[in-house]
Amino acid sequence: MSLPIPSPEALAHSEALCALLGDEIRTQGGWISFARFMELALYAPGLGYYSGGAQKFGSAGDFVTAPEISPLFGRTLAVQVAQVMAASAPDILEPGAGTGALAADLLLALEAMGSLPERYRILELSGELRARQRATLEARAPHLLPRVSWLDRLPEAFSGVVVANEVLDAMPVHLVHWVDGGIFERGVALDADAAFTWQDHPATGALLAAAQSVPVAAPYLSEIALAAPAWIREWAQILQSGALILVDYGFPQREFYHPQRNQGTLMCHYRHHAHGEPFHRPGLTDITAHVDFTAVVEAGVNAGLELLGYAGQGQFLLNCGLTQVLEHHTPAEGTAGADYLRLASGAQKLISPSEMGELFKVMVLGRGIEEPLVGFIRGDRSHTL
Repeated sequence: MSLPIPSPEALAHSEALCALLGDEIRTQGGWISFARFMELALYAPGLGYYSGGAQKFGSAGDFVTAPEISPLFGRTLAVQVAQVMAASAPDILEPGAGTGALAADLLLALEAMGSLPERYRILELSGELRARQRATLEARAPHLLPRVSWLDRLPEAFSGVVVANEVLDAMPVHLVHWVDGGIFERGVALDADAAFTWQDHPATGALLAAAQSVPVAAPYLSEIALAAPAWIREWAQILQSGALILVDYGFPQREFYHPQRNQGTLMCHYRHHAHGEPFHRPGLTDITAHVDFTAVVEAGVNAGLELLGYAGQGQFLLNCGLTQVLEHHTPAEGTAGADYLRLASGAQKLISPSEMGELFKVMVLGRGIEEPLVGFIRGDRSHTL
């Protein structure tokens, strides 16, 4: 595996996190679940990938999300956000807001529509990302910054719209190994040289119960997310009226555990290189897994939320009027139209089945929303879950 070489400072950062992970393994008797490894690798205070200071988003980071690809994503999503706010409350909460690009795009688009929220709250644990988000908003929408506040934890109660773009995929997952002799949890131990190594232990408790319900033929290795459904259940207790708009890459359960996907969906990202080695430079590497949307909707519905729609990102954005938004930027005759061409290229990436249009899905779970949502007027795939 040939990957870019990090700076000495970045290597020292990774080595400090590796030491922390090693201490955790020793303290826990020589083995930890992969979910615990992933949690520390991503979120250990000051050292984890998302809580450390390295740039993560954009061309200088490790990956690019939809708001960085094109402002059309936020401008189009604003149509759905406005509808939900009108049916619930003028309040938006965005967990994990990245660079702040989506917040800026949504606020400016909602302002143009006459549908500004009274408050835009960002749940962000990384001090470095909070600073970037504030800088983005100060540069692009300074007059709207007084509406924005940052949270350290989920509120006790909330009405309005929760916008979660690529949040579920970054939640820790357990690795499960189905074999002829039973069901095992694949975790992390240390070898004789104190390097990380895989080690299987018999699955127990809630993980075993979840694994027993998955229809796979052994041998099979994949992920089961317990954290993402738990997060949805927590929101079911918090949300009084409104909706969760969940945008992420993933599948319904029968596609997630397809026979040909027998090595799972775990993926790592480092400097725009995708690889499957989560032990490679922890703290500098993003670790993700695709979302089992069937598990997500079951958690929400069983906790009292209603499924309001599920569709591919491309169809959802088209339903919300992406082409009309793009038409507003059509260049006048005789102009170069460079900005328009960039927007058109971004739109293609957002909706094309070969790009983000099919891999990414949009699911909305809500409470107290009576009218059909505009994002699902065509192509709703709720029946596939």
